[in-house]
Amino acid sequence: MGAFTSYLTIAAASVGLVVLAELVARWVLGQRAYYVWSPGVRLRLHPDPEIFPELERVVRFEVNSDGERGDQAPRRKPGVYRILVAGGSAVEGYLLDQPTNWPTVAQRLLNRPDALRPLKARRVHVGNIGKSGVGTAELALIFRRILPRYGRLDAIVVLTGVADVVQWLETGAPPTMERAIRTSDVFGCHPEKVFGWRLRTLALVELLRAARRRVLRRVRVEARSARWIGRARTMRATAPDVRTSVPDPSTLLDHFERNLRQTLEHARAHADRVLVARQPWFNGPYTEEQLRHLWHGAVGKPHKEQVKTYYAPEIVAGLMALVDKRAARVAEAVGVEQLDLMPLVECTLKNYYDFCHFTPAGAMAVAQAVAAAIIG
Repeated sequence: MGAFTSYLTIAAASVGLVVLAELVARWVLGQRAYYVWSPGVRLRLHPDPEIFPELERVVRFEVNSDGERGDQAPRRKPGVYRILVAGGSAVEGYLLDQPTNWPTVAQRLLNRPDALRPLKARRVHVGNIGKSGVGTAELALIFRRILPRYGRLDAIVVLTGVADVVQWLETGAPPTMERAIRTSDVFGCHPEKVFGWRLRTLALVELLRAARRRVLRRVRVEARSARWIGRARTMRATAPDVRTSVPDPSTLLDHFERNLRQTLEHARAHADRVLVARQPWFNGPYTEEQLRHLWHGAVGKPHKEQVKTYYAPEIVAGLMALVDKRAARVAEAVGVEQLDLMPLVECTLKNYYDFCHFTPAGAMAVAQAVAAAIIG
């Protein structure tokens, strides 16, 4: 009986220690910062060659300790000109190799001696916190959460617009765009995560995952990446319902203006310079071959579900023209720099593989324009 009691005591103590460790882990994770991408993430993507013949066969996607897609930022700050680039999928560049995506190319161009001299810097670091699906409302939240962690930046570049149009159209162009933003949809790492008592939902397990990412830096391989875009193109091309008109877009435009203004005000409070790189898009008129590459304008989420209703490409392009005008107006009103990329990125399949995402050639054109604007 005494031995049995001892075993129960040891078991109870062990359980108590595990529970205590779990509670401590939850407290620790509740103190961590917000990151758009979890620090230490490493991906190797292989875009489907049948769907994306214009893209590279292997895409490296690597996240540094600041949660940025990019190189590790220098530890010694004196002489480092630090730039943060933010926006949606056209900034993220998910299907572009890390050295090919435009923020990385811009960093390479800005680190040439002839670029460093006017910046009075010994090195330029460009951190990319772009993420697919992020519109101006999400971007305002991101800046509110993460910019205090950076202290003072030399420059912030914002490229956004298409995501707001997509968000409005995918819900059928409603009279309001107000919606709750889930933290987990925007931040890969944050202090608001809810934990449970099953093994996979324990905070201790989350700590182990985070440590493994940072220390071991294992690579997750994804074969035939983004195949859903091929299905989305087919759905758009064969959609039984194609809408050629849209309700009054004031809802979209006012939402975009209000949130972009907040975003730029947050940025201006944390950076010496703020540049609005006005998002370019593949404008019409379109050839049949070009139309086969387009898939935006769905009423629904084509990456998750079958969609039968689409807005015509000309409608989507027209909305982007209106959004672009608002972007220019807001940048001028807030008093920040702006760069019109539309005349600098020719509307051809050489530069775009769909309505708004860049090929390597398109990324190079954007990088050159942004680098030139930064140098002044």
